[in-house]
Amino acid sequence: MSIVRIALANVRIPTTPPESVLIAHAAILEAGQRGAQVICFSECFVPGYRWPGTSLPPPDQSFLEAAWETLAASARTAGITVVLGTEKVAARGLMISALVLNPDGTVQGWQDKVQMDLAEDFSYAAGEGRRVFQAGPLTFGIVICHEGWRYPETVRWAARRGAHVVFHPHAHIAEPGSFRPTAFADPANTFHEKAMLCRAAENTCYFASVNCASEGSGTTSAVIRPDGSVQCFQPYGVAGLLIAEVDTELATGLLASRCRTSGLG
Repeated sequence: MSIVRIALANVRIPTTPPESVLIAHAAILEAGQRGAQVICFSECFVPGYRWPGTSLPPPDQSFLEAAWETLAASARTAGITVVLGTEKVAARGLMISALVLNPDGTVQGWQDKVQMDLAEDFSYAAGEGRRVFQAGPLTFGIVICHEGWRYPETVRWAARRGAHVVFHPHAHIAEPGSFRPTAFADPANTFHEKAMLCRAAENTCYFASVNCASEGSGTTSAVIRPDGSVQCFQPYGVAGLLIAEVDTELATGLLASRCRTSGLG
C-alpha cells in the first residue's frame, strides 16, 4: 500500500490577479502544513478565469512570470508539488494551462487545455499534446474542465500511461435559475458531477476535480475512487482545502488498459 495525501484548493474566487497569488500562496503553505504531497488549484486560478461578461486586465506575461516565481518559492517552502491552474501567453494566443511545480520549486512541466468549450473561443486558443507527471510514488495526469466532462479519452490517455490520479481543474459558478445542490451528484443536478464518477470507474483511477468556492455553484471539489464511489467532497460554497489520501495500489488502470481504440485514449 502506498498512500499519498492530496489537497484540492476549493478556495474563494480571487477578485484581482494579485489577490489570486496571495490566496494561492496561503493555500500552498496550509497544504504543506497539513501533510499534503500535492495541491491542485482550479482552472485559470492565476490570474483568474475570464468569465463571459466580466472584465480582467489584458494578458500580462510579466505578471504571470512573477506570479509563477512567487508560487514556486511557496512550493519550495512548503515542500509540496503544485498543480497551478493558470493562463499562458503563447504564439498561438492566450492559452488555458496547468503549471506543475516540483517541491523544490523547479518546473516539472505544463499541461495545456486541448479540448475547448465553445464559450471559450472568445478568449482562448487550444493547446495540443498530453503528458503525465510525478510526485513521489504518485503518477498523475491533468484534464482541464471541459476536457474531463465531455471527452472521456483525455482521462483514459493518462490512466493508460500509469496515472493513479487524474486532476481536473475546472471553473463553474451559478447561472441564473440554476439548480443549487447540497448533495453530490444529485439526480436533479446537471450531468457534470455524474461525469466525475464515470471518469474514475471507466478507467480504474482516482479522479480529483477542483473548483473554487462560490454561492450556488452547480459543482464542487471532490475525489472519486477508482471504483466510481465518492471518497469525499467539499460542502458547496464553503472555502477551504479538501484533503484526501489516495492508495496508488487501488488505481490499477485496468479498465483503461482493456480499451482497444485507435483514438487519443
